[in-house]
Amino acid sequence: MENVVEIKQVYKKFGEVSAVNGVSLEIFRGECFGLLGPNGAGKSTLMKMMYGSSLVQEGELYVLGLNIKKSAKEVKSRIGVVPQDEALDSDFSVSENLQVYSDFHGLNSQTAKDSIQSLLKLLKLEEASDRGVEELSGGLKRRLAIARGLINNPDVLFLDEPTTGLDPQARIWLWDFFRQMKAMNGTLVMTTHYMEEAEQICDRIAIMDKGKILSVGQPKDLIEEHIGKEVVEFEVDPVDLNYYVGRLKENSYLYQVVKNTVLVLIKEHQDGRKVFDLVSSNKMIIRKPTLNDVFLKLAGHDLRETQ
Repeated sequence: MENVVEIKQVYKKFGEVSAVNGVSLEIFRGECFGLLGPNGAGKSTLMKMMYGSSLVQEGELYVLGLNIKKSAKEVKSRIGVVPQDEALDSDFSVSENLQVYSDFHGLNSQTAKDSIQSLLKLLKLEEASDRGVEELSGGLKRRLAIARGLINNPDVLFLDEPTTGLDPQARIWLWDFFRQMKAMNGTLVMTTHYMEEAEQICDRIAIMDKGKILSVGQPKDLIEEHIGKEVVEFEVDPVDLNYYVGRLKENSYLYQVVKNTVLVLIKEHQDGRKVFDLVSSNKMIIRKPTLNDVFLKLAGHDLRETQ
């Protein structure tokens, strides 16, 4: 598989804080790759280094085979960027915002005109083309930011928290659009703190926390590796916690404690229903595991696990 991004032991500090701490990573052409983690995990800083907005302090970072330290200008001409803060020009209309960026990329008049019309149609912005930015809803502003990032027909599109602050309908629309881009062999790199979003649209993800990569893989593989086939979840009175945890240990169950909730990780050879015989709780369910379970296991607080 062809690399579009290759990162080798990259570091970035802000004062004494290590925002990115020895990250190595490969991203392949035609995939949607997600950087997943909470606010402050380092994912946005890492992405900014990929598209040349933040300098690499240590290590090597290549985009489209080019060293970002030496060839940032050429890299920027071949990629698209949708920052978390859209930074749209409120003095211009939707079409004029796209025209500004076509000029920035040096597109000739006819190419720019064709590209703008195509993107307005693709992002369903035709009816809003003459409207000012301040008249747009949050969802339309995000669509315009994505159209702007695509104006130069980029080889890679970087999306920083693309659906933050959007209502569910707008978020689902964008998920469908990203799937369309993947189907056209587009390469997307996105950051998100929405576990469901990463699970829905990313081919592979890297889970980050405190500037480090905790695990990389396909969502289903990460779930299978770190969690198992099911999760039994129950709430327990703190005074009873040690007793029930002891019973789980005696029966070789892996578990996590999050506040007053216990998550029991059921492996392939285990029967989750038997946990119901070991525990007495009024709030007890058995469910499919998610990426949220994976993240809690890798980076969550109050983590407890049998060996």
